[in-house]
Amino acid sequence: MPNTINPNRRRFLGIVAMTAAAAQLARIGSANAQSHWTADLPRITPGTNTSFGSLKQINAGVLSVGYAELGSTHNPAVILLHGWPYDIHSYVDVAPLLAAAGYRVIVPYLRGYGTTSFLSNETFRNGQQSAIAVDIIALLDALKIEQAILAGYDWGARTANIVAALWPERCKALVSVSGYLIGSPEANQTPLPPQAELQWWYQFYFATERGRAGYEQYRHDFNKLIWQLASPQWHFDDATFERTATSFDNPDHVDIVIHNYRWRLGLTAGEPQYDDFERQLAEAPVITVPTITLEGDANGAPHPNSSTYARKFTGKYEHRVINGGLGHNLPQEAPREFAEAILEVDSY
Repeated sequence: MPNTINPNRRRFLGIVAMTAAAAQLARIGSANAQSHWTADLPRITPGTNTSFGSLKQINAGVLSVGYAELGSTHNPAVILLHGWPYDIHSYVDVAPLLAAAGYRVIVPYLRGYGTTSFLSNETFRNGQQSAIAVDIIALLDALKIEQAILAGYDWGARTANIVAALWPERCKALVSVSGYLIGSPEANQTPLPPQAELQWWYQFYFATERGRAGYEQYRHDFNKLIWQLASPQWHFDDATFERTATSFDNPDHVDIVIHNYRWRLGLTAGEPQYDDFERQLAEAPVITVPTITLEGDANGAPHPNSSTYARKFTGKYEHRVINGGLGHNLPQEAPREFAEAILEVDSY
């Protein structure tokens, strides 16, 4: 990755370094939305931006990946990864902030979303965790990016976790909403308390053919309901949801989503070429790269308590709670705070 940065970013990072040194952050800490970074980025109202403009397309691995790109190709790279049922618009406010701070920002549609498509009709529509992570390695290779900061939430956080754990040389630093999300079908056989199982209702629904048919027929309303449950205090408007909802029209979307959740429960197999990766992930490998984990104070989606995963991050690490009624789609609900975490973890 080129080391060239523009003068504005050099001055910016100088401020960052001095601020970080003065703060003397503990290895594991907690902060709210009023972090010491709030003076470094311009204030932005969530929803200020509504579009990335024209998107790009590149062949990478088994996919033709659709992605947004902002910033110079000579700048350090940041890969922003979305979750389910969301898309690249989760970062429509975050990406310009990072580009203005001197980064090359890549926001790809995951397999089964938007303009990302399979190069072959014969390729199995696989939603298992390591397959999605391999997609990101293939994307880095296609874009000739040796190393990047990875940041994400939901499926995107899990994918970033896996890349950081299995290919740490490709991940300079990590920002992960809800922390450590690597799992395995074997680990998922352990039952949870009833209240926790209730939060996973859609996973059990997807395990049935009725659930598959229901998601196929009602995916628009289904995913809007998930948004409302996962971010109960986020009062998004119809236009905001509709901009993302078009990505669910991808012809592979239902296959990928259903396979993902059935694979997690051990109800369907993955592909043999990913077996070695899955064996490594089943051991719950530690993540050694510098990491900031984030959590919204009103996250309505299933998520682990930060105390259960802090030890999985053995490099420089901080956990931060973002207050203000913030839910699961943290980058879209709190873009400034999300961007600040990326800037800070890059200074570690």
